[in-house]
Amino acid sequence: MPLITRIVLVRHGESTFNTNNMVQGRGNLDRPELQSVLTEKGQQQAGLAGAALANLHFDAAYVSPLLRARQTAEQILAASSSPPPVTFHEGLCEINLPAWEGLTFDEVRSQFPDQFHNWEHEPHKLVVSDRYPVLDLFEQAKAFWQEVLPKHTGQTILIVGHSGVNRALISTVIGLQPAQYHHLQQINCAISVLNFAGDNLSNLGSDLSNVQVQLESLNLTSHLTSLTKSVLPPPRKVHIGPRILLVRHGETDWNRQKRFQGQIDVPLNAKGEEQAQQAADFLASVTLHKAFSSPMLRPKDTALKILTHHPEVELEYFDELKEISHGLWEGKFEAEIEAEFAGELEKWQKNPEIVQMPEGENLQQVWDRVAEAWLQIIRATPAGETALVVAHDAVNKAILCQLFGFEPEKFWIFKQGNGGVSVIDYYKGYEHPPMLQAMNITTHLSNSVFDQTAAGAL
Repeated sequence: MPLITRIVLVRHGESTFNTNNMVQGRGNLDRPELQSVLTEKGQQQAGLAGAALANLHFDAAYVSPLLRARQTAEQILAASSSPPPVTFHEGLCEINLPAWEGLTFDEVRSQFPDQFHNWEHEPHKLVVSDRYPVLDLFEQAKAFWQEVLPKHTGQTILIVGHSGVNRALISTVIGLQPAQYHHLQQINCAISVLNFAGDNLSNLGSDLSNVQVQLESLNLTSHLTSLTKSVLPPPRKVHIGPRILLVRHGETDWNRQKRFQGQIDVPLNAKGEEQAQQAADFLASVTLHKAFSSPMLRPKDTALKILTHHPEVELEYFDELKEISHGLWEGKFEAEIEAEFAGELEKWQKNPEIVQMPEGENLQQVWDRVAEAWLQIIRATPAGETALVVAHDAVNKAILCQLFGFEPEKFWIFKQGNGGVSVIDYYKGYEHPPMLQAMNITTHLSNSVFDQTAAGAL
């Protein structure tokens, strides 16, 4: 197994500029007395983030030198029994918007209407002060990874940054483009986790295309519930489309044993029943209007458990949401598959898009059927309503990939834990690309921000 370098990424707490809906950017880097600082609520958020991370061991911490990030990092590390060495790194500074900084977003919209239109709709084309700030930020993020990752192979690193730079950091390694800048969310003091595989991260390449990375979780906010009174990130203020909660079924014995199950109808085990109940309790306060599931036992029973708190919602089934058919691999362990189909497992792990499961499916077939079902689901969910969708590991990965236009070669990018919850907002309507508000929330299943669920055969 390759070494895993784990990155825990945190956005700073609420700042004085945040509360006034002002553009803060990286202004006054050398004048701390003029910088935006944490509000009282921001200090509380940072303390809650520190409590959520207190039991983790960090080998190093990298922090934006801007005051609001420094204050957040201080609060987080104050909760650690063995705080790591801290590096204040300008590669973590927020996006540079000099002509806008200190203005409210309404003022920017009024004074710079064409630029603001690009900011909202074509951020990669935005020009401010003769610069392309979003393009520059992506290059800044790439340079940060190229410098920092080789120093910490196999370690766990804390990074405290800002909304924009955090999105650029995630985007540059998973393959999102600057045009998709607004398609990932970062709430104040939310936590995201990235896993980099490899015994040597010194040869990342200029475009990071050869990095092996998995987004384990995105925008975890459940540690902030005492302040927000909501277990999920809130939708954007202007939200004209549906919200979809995508859930993976609870654990089965075959997940625990790492046996390929595919379309064999394996039921939840005792742990899976417990996870389904935990997911149900986690989502009990969330208003659901519709619910959809694969008809197989493990997602069906997970969905029905969640709906015990929402008895007025009827569960609808889509055959297209069934797990990938592994064909002759189903029921087998990896060693058995390797013995019978030598070399195919390695292809599945490294180049899944080229694998045709014997007497089963390939990923393009899964992509095609999932796309059809997903379109029906989002069209069936009216604007402002929330739908629950419960399915499987491969199916959920396919859905998440398609949100960003990823083809099957990106299959392994998104982690999906048993009982994990993802939040997808079609804030501009279902005809437009959505925002991934949160991904693979598993904090309701354990006391850790890390996904502790069974890895399973996938």
